[in-house]
Amino acid sequence: MSMRTLPLVFINLGGEMLYILDQRLQALNTSEDNSEKGVWSENDRKRVMNGIVGAMFSKDFMDELLKPQQLYSHRTLKTVLTRIAHASIMRLNPASMDRLYELMVMAFKYQIFLCPRPKDLLLITYNHIDTIRELVKDTPVVVNQVDETHRKIIEVYSSLPEGEFQLLRQTLLIFFQDMHVRVSLFLKIQVQNPNGRFALSTSGPVPHGIDVPGLIRTFDGKGREVRRSEFPSGGSYSSSVREGCFELHGDRVIRLGMDMYTVNHPEETHTSKDTFVKTDNTPNLLAKEELNLLARLMGSMKAEKEPKAETGFWINLFTTDQEEEEAGASGLAEEPLFEVINIQAMQDEQVTTELARIAGQFAEEEPPGNLSSSKGDDLLAMMDDL
Repeated sequence: MSMRTLPLVFINLGGEMLYILDQRLQALNTSEDNSEKGVWSENDRKRVMNGIVGAMFSKDFMDELLKPQQLYSHRTLKTVLTRIAHASIMRLNPASMDRLYELMVMAFKYQIFLCPRPKDLLLITYNHIDTIRELVKDTPVVVNQVDETHRKIIEVYSSLPEGEFQLLRQTLLIFFQDMHVRVSLFLKIQVQNPNGRFALSTSGPVPHGIDVPGLIRTFDGKGREVRRSEFPSGGSYSSSVREGCFELHGDRVIRLGMDMYTVNHPEETHTSKDTFVKTDNTPNLLAKEELNLLARLMGSMKAEKEPKAETGFWINLFTTDQEEEEAGASGLAEEPLFEVINIQAMQDEQVTTELARIAGQFAEEEPPGNLSSSKGDDLLAMMDDL
């Protein structure tokens, strides 16, 4: 198991989380200011992005994250990312965070599967960092935090040997091997099977520095080529493209890790271009299908003006108050700091009990005794200070 996996997992999952939240906030932005009650403004979106990115890339947190350590469990990662999201004016209830985490994990898993070489995991990470930097480009302080983290990532990972990158990739595949959540976006473009497993294409350019398969060359004892023969490769491969840039700024070449929820950057790679995807000049609305599902669950996220307190909100996805009552019994029953919006968005009431149980497990305020016995104590403790 690689001891250098955690920073890449956190940055890539955090990047996917930001993509989803940014897309939803942009979709709900109908005014330039907050003059219209209950409507997300562009300023609100920027505040959410700045708050989350500032928490993600804080110096102390990243210094702790970059220490060699084992990869945390899914539950610990989800808890940390939840607290990161709640560093802004936005609040997601546990059911929403569960669904959001599934989308993040499956997107990153898909990127790992299509990664041309183990070392190109860095390019995927850099694509996430580049896009995050663009999201907060109007806030120099936060941009400096992102740049400083990027420099640290380059310093730590640029000197690792190829074998370490292979071990890192293997660690990631083991970590995600039991995650087979069906994502409508992947299903509709036919890169995922109904059982949740990805269907990889056997076509496209080979990784940089690799020959196109299909040729056998035979050499004699003096190293001279004496015979050539061909064999069917089982796919339609082409020569490799140029290598991506591993510096702070530059062309990464591969597009894995970019925002796949925008029409300008549909998910594709130079190594495995799916033959089922039709290309035309019309906007690709399929890229937002999964987010539309999340939107139907979340309803309309409205930030109401509060005269005496900071604007914020909780989102409830259930037809009853069962989850909120259980949360109150666990220590959240005091007067709420944020307005609660009840949304009837759950059609299958049979799952309410199970989701309520999950809500209790991932309550934002957990007993100190439970945190002290789990992995990620230092990271979770640091998140309390954000």
